[in-house]
Amino acid sequence: MMRSMPVQHTRAAVLPAARGAVRIAPVEIRDPGPGEVLLKMEACGVCHSDLFVAGLEKLPLTPLTLGHEGIGRVEAVGDGVWQFAPGDRAGMTFLGSTCGSCDWCRAGLERFCPRQLNFGYTLNGALAGWAVAPASHLARIPAGLNAAEAAPLCCAGWTAFGALREAGLEAGQTVALFGYGGLGHLALQMARGRGLRAAVADVSEEKLEMARAAGADIAVAADNAGRTLQKQQGGADAAIVFTANAAAIQQAFRALKRTGTLVLVGLATTAYELPLVDTVLKGVTVRGSYLGTARDLEEVFALACAGVVRARVEPHELEEAPALLERLRRGLILGRAVISF
Repeated sequence: MMRSMPVQHTRAAVLPAARGAVRIAPVEIRDPGPGEVLLKMEACGVCHSDLFVAGLEKLPLTPLTLGHEGIGRVEAVGDGVWQFAPGDRAGMTFLGSTCGSCDWCRAGLERFCPRQLNFGYTLNGALAGWAVAPASHLARIPAGLNAAEAAPLCCAGWTAFGALREAGLEAGQTVALFGYGGLGHLALQMARGRGLRAAVADVSEEKLEMARAAGADIAVAADNAGRTLQKQQGGADAAIVFTANAAAIQQAFRALKRTGTLVLVGLATTAYELPLVDTVLKGVTVRGSYLGTARDLEEVFALACAGVVRARVEPHELEEAPALLERLRRGLILGRAVISF
């Protein structure tokens, strides 16, 4: 049952127009409609995808509240909502809703639904004190997880887990992780938990030191990572590229063993080149990885509850969001920046 809310507006990180400057502005709090819930947000991570959206030439929705790594408490539910009740904890991911009837939805591949809606892109997102969200694709958050540490799992953790699964590796094999940021530092923990040998490549020596301390078998400078990994490790069975840098994709390709798998995760509008002859003659598989399955996300939360995975979190206030996006653009955030409300 809905109850009227005395608060009419909340502060949010708003993108006013395509390629506009993100600002903190008041947005109206509305009652949830059919199939929706109203969330009082507890925390939201700041993701590279927020930068990607902010840099697009055209947007389907403006002004737009950014954010898609949100943890909140259900305050009210709309008609027809059975999944959540007031007081429940819920997580917002990038996947806001899907059609439920296309081939991909019926196959359990909802993340590829061509009619999907996404928080912080085609739906207003989670970087706000209050948020209205479709209930169908919200995640249930275990009671024992701290909101600030749980928030990055809704995107960074989910995406890292899905990419490792796409790599198709077995214990004892080697995975090379290109980019040791919000996704990379979680992927390293997951790789170690699976018994994989893990190499990390990054442009930041500080991040490489962090990777070594976290148990990376090898941590190397990204600009020569391909040659170094071939020389020291004999190449990697799979390489996962979390950064959107095209040069990193090329280095990751060079790092692969014959019949290795290249998994691309980072989003960018730029093109990249791969050697066709080597791709064919070495039997290299190239695949993209986007989020993961619903079961994957449940496993990510289970790993966090078991202490296998823990996000490195920088806590911040909402007013800092525009500056945090700039720091993220420059690669200056170690782990994940999280806004707490």
